[in-house]
Amino acid sequence: MWVFVRLLLAWLGSWGCAGKLVAPAQAWAGIKEGQGPTLLRARRSWVWNQFFVIEEYAGPEPVLIGRLHSDVDRGEGQTKYLLTGEGAGTVFVIDEATGNIHVTKSLDREEKAQYVLLAQAVDRASNRPLEPPSEFIIKVQDINDNPPVFPLGPYHATVPEMSNVGTSVIQVTAQDADDPSYGNSAKLVYTVLDGLPFFSVDPQTGVVRTAIPNMDRETQEVFLVVIQAKDMGGHMGGLSGSTTVTVTLSDVNDNPPKFPQSLYQFSVVETAGPGALVGRLRAQDPDLGDNALMAYSILDGEGAETFSISTDAQGRDGLLTIRKPLDFESRRSYAFRVEATNTLIDPAYLRRGPFKDVASVRVAVQDAPEPPVFTHSTYHLAVPENSAPGTLVGRVSAMDLDSPASPIRYSILPHSDPERCFSIEPEDGTIRTSVPLDREARAWHNLTVLATELDSSAQASRVQVTVQTLDENDNAPQLAEPYDTFVCDTAAPGQLIQVVRALDRDEVGNSSYVSLSSPLGPDANVTVRDNRDGSASLLLPPRLVLPRREPYLVPIELRDWGRPALSSTATVTVSICRCKPDGSVASCRPEAQLSPAGLSTGALLAILACVGTLLALVVLFVALRRQKQEALMVLEEEDVRENIITYDDEGGGEEDTEAFDITALQNPDGAALPASAPPARRDVLPRAQPPRQPRPPGPADVVQLLALRLREADEDPGVPPYDSVQVYGYEGRGSSCGSLSSLGSGSEAGGPSGPPEPLDDWGPLFRTLAELYGAKEPSAP
Repeated sequence: MWVFVRLLLAWLGSWGCAGKLVAPAQAWAGIKEGQGPTLLRARRSWVWNQFFVIEEYAGPEPVLIGRLHSDVDRGEGQTKYLLTGEGAGTVFVIDEATGNIHVTKSLDREEKAQYVLLAQAVDRASNRPLEPPSEFIIKVQDINDNPPVFPLGPYHATVPEMSNVGTSVIQVTAQDADDPSYGNSAKLVYTVLDGLPFFSVDPQTGVVRTAIPNMDRETQEVFLVVIQAKDMGGHMGGLSGSTTVTVTLSDVNDNPPKFPQSLYQFSVVETAGPGALVGRLRAQDPDLGDNALMAYSILDGEGAETFSISTDAQGRDGLLTIRKPLDFESRRSYAFRVEATNTLIDPAYLRRGPFKDVASVRVAVQDAPEPPVFTHSTYHLAVPENSAPGTLVGRVSAMDLDSPASPIRYSILPHSDPERCFSIEPEDGTIRTSVPLDREARAWHNLTVLATELDSSAQASRVQVTVQTLDENDNAPQLAEPYDTFVCDTAAPGQLIQVVRALDRDEVGNSSYVSLSSPLGPDANVTVRDNRDGSASLLLPPRLVLPRREPYLVPIELRDWGRPALSSTATVTVSICRCKPDGSVASCRPEAQLSPAGLSTGALLAILACVGTLLALVVLFVALRRQKQEALMVLEEEDVRENIITYDDEGGGEEDTEAFDITALQNPDGAALPASAPPARRDVLPRAQPPRQPRPPGPADVVQLLALRLREADEDPGVPPYDSVQVYGYEGRGSSCGSLSSLGSGSEAGGPSGPPEPLDDWGPLFRTLAELYGAKEPSAP
């Protein structure tokens, strides 16, 4: 039998560790060869099956923790003890001869609390088991070697401000890795190291609570609390750990709004329209979020009519805007009160209220240049149609509010009266007609009148003027449509042929009622009966046999009852047709008579198509001819000479002073001839032709070619000035006929050319001139 001996060391006795005695009713059964198993009942002995070892114990030598011994061991050294299981051979070793078990290194209970091992005694020589294997446990005895820790720390918590004493904030939890079932190593106690006197902690549960009332977020918003957990029940020698708890006071609506100033002053220009921003007001509220949302209102009725106040998108500022137009001339300032109120009020804090405040507001209106203002926002005028041009329609009036005596100029915008039907007096705004109006063509005219200050054209305003054209009875009634009907030749007397309707373009008040009648009277072949509703019925007379002849042309007289009454006459064609039994038309005799002499519709269309084709061909031929003529271009010099251009233009006459050079004719003194060559005469064809300029190289350009030929003709001295009559305003010197010298002569009388010829030799045409200026000089003695 196994005997487990546990060494009771003196220093272990203080821990009260006792082994457990068990009776292992196990017998070793041998199996003999050729026989079945035989159970042998052996004597039982009490053994220790559990050992203990202190954790973290580290000595210089392996520590003996127990001894194994078997009954079969006679002390002769034939028994060998073996140890297997958890940590065998590494953590725990056994003496094979004596069975002593030693631990070789320091153990940590928090890593492994116990080890399960298996012991066995075998014969040293043959390794034959002497006893069945026996299992035993080695437990690691705990010591206080682990301090408490807060696995979830540091902590963050929120508690409403102004909370009562004892309000739970958060629960902190520490963990101790030591054995809670052995001693006080894992018994923890919580205390507050930092955070007093604002917060406290429950020693056993770790619940943090408020310790004082009315903590104000606006005074201090965040608190840092240090919590300590100590084992050994908080006694001296215990290990401890700490964590921090950040406590934030959440906001509640415990502060009413307050305007930082009692009076707000703003100014706004009078031209600012409704909706324009005047200014911002803000009531201060130290609360946060929804607790600081504001609602603003105007208390005085006078200010509420002219101004309005609303809250901005953030819900904090009050936006003061204009509700009605301002006028500096009528009122220059406004004074009223504005109230700010919290939108969310907590009833628990009403004692700290009221949650509203009032401030005074004064708004000054500033003067600004204003455009003229019309006396009416819109004008509605009326004028009868067919009125003569210049008929008075009405008058518009505007005034300059800044300077009532300032003159105003009126005009009609052209786009509102494109037909120029109206005119307006620029000084007084009187509107008159420019042309007669026709109500049936246009009943309403929408004019835009512009009023402008004479001092400042930029200051202008507009107004809509609606002119209604009043109706007059100026349109005679007419048939609503051309009527062309038929009647069967077998129709009975008194049968209804057609109902015709009248149309009067005038209004009901002028046309009032339209009557239809026939001027032929009751003896006519067709009777016209007035239906008294603007229509008439065409009936066959009671006693009539329809002859076989041409269609009836029924005259109808239409008359209205306006002032003055107007009438007109229309004709309705009633054909006599042969009808089928069902009443439909089979044929009409007038059509049968005309059909042989006339042309069918198909023939007319064919003729029109032929005529159109011929016209298209003619147009195409003319276009091709014109294009061909334009394409002919004179590109060569020979082509220019071979073309004769005929034109019927006359010369400029007396005004044509640029046809040729008349410099020599203006002043004989200035017409100095070069000494090297005789003067060239322009009235005589020169013997030598001037050199012709060569044609420019490159592609022929008709415009350049014509310009070149024109310049050659202008510079050619052989071309006399035909069709030119020159007027010379210079009289020759020394001789009355000096200006009648030839064109190429520039010499005076008595010059190198010899003495002048006597006037008597010029012929009978110059006799009078010779008598006046041709007196012979007395001969010298």
